[in-house]
Amino acid sequence: MNSTVTVQRRVLGRIVLAGAMFLSAAAVFVAPAAHAADETPDALVKRLSSDVLDTIKADKSIKAGDIDKIMLLVDSKIMPNVNFQRMTASAVGPAWRQATPEQQKRLQDEFKTLLVRTYAGALDQVSDQSVTVRPFRGSADEKEVLVRTEIRGGGDPVQLDYRLEKTPGEAGGWKVYNLNVLGVWLVDTYRTQFSQQINSKGIDGLIAALAARNKSNAKS
Repeated sequence: MNSTVTVQRRVLGRIVLAGAMFLSAAAVFVAPAAHAADETPDALVKRLSSDVLDTIKADKSIKAGDIDKIMLLVDSKIMPNVNFQRMTASAVGPAWRQATPEQQKRLQDEFKTLLVRTYAGALDQVSDQSVTVRPFRGSADEKEVLVRTEIRGGGDPVQLDYRLEKTPGEAGGWKVYNLNVLGVWLVDTYRTQFSQQINSKGIDGLIAALAARNKSNAKS
């Protein structure tokens, strides 16, 4: 694979990850609770992925990286459909269990801000991408499943896989807790980074490092 194609795949991977996790329109994730609970995981992924890409293409302020608007959409539309506590806990690793509730909250807040700011800048690259969900091989009775997709549009297809868990209750349904872009799991990537900081300066050191990184990203 030549260097141009490699760069293209990396850029598109960042775009897809940004859209899939942190951006949506009013149509995304607003199905009634009964529908959300009955929806199969592959149908959910197809719906959210297609709607997200369509919204990015249509909203100039989102494509331009309007952080305030992105944050509003994340909090109101995305977070209810992601098990972000599990995602953060997995990224932090064993030290999560030793963290106080306040530390856990701060870790979730800083981690969310980090992810939004990291990927917001790639959104202006979205153009004609489309989503294809690969044949689902799981069972509706399973509690955790893997849904594989491909993003097509300009160059080679980009692999984007979702791990989802089934949650109970009236507001239950499938919730995303990890993503794989181009063969790399998001949580695993951050776990490696976070463990180094925790081993050096503990949980408070990690929180401080994330806050500093977010502050620096806000200025860039």
